[in-house]
Amino acid sequence: MIVRHWRGWTKLENAEAYESLLKIKVLPQLSEIPGYGGGYVLRSDGAEESEFVVINLFDSLQAVREFAGPNYSVPVFEPQAKALLSRFEPVANHYKVRVAPQKLA
Repeated sequence: MIVRHWRGWTKLENAEAYESLLKIKVLPQLSEIPGYGGGYVLRSDGAEESEFVVINLFDSLQAVREFAGPNYSVPVFEPQAKALLSRFEPVANHYKVRVAPQKLA
């Protein structure tokens, strides 16, 4: 299993819209990719902005490439999602899972 990890930030007033877009559009579209194993959206609201950590699970790097293309370390955005972000990490990180809870393994 491969975990794709990425972070982005929104202004507080855009946080609900960004979260909804991820839940209603982005994650359902990802579920159509063969080898996609689900994802997590984590959110931490600060005084001026909200931080989002997006963690997606894939069966293999090939499945990641199906989603992100050959340069899979570059983050992928829906245009509407990118417009809601105030800043973001320029690289998505990938990890091979070595230990996982039994129901994820």
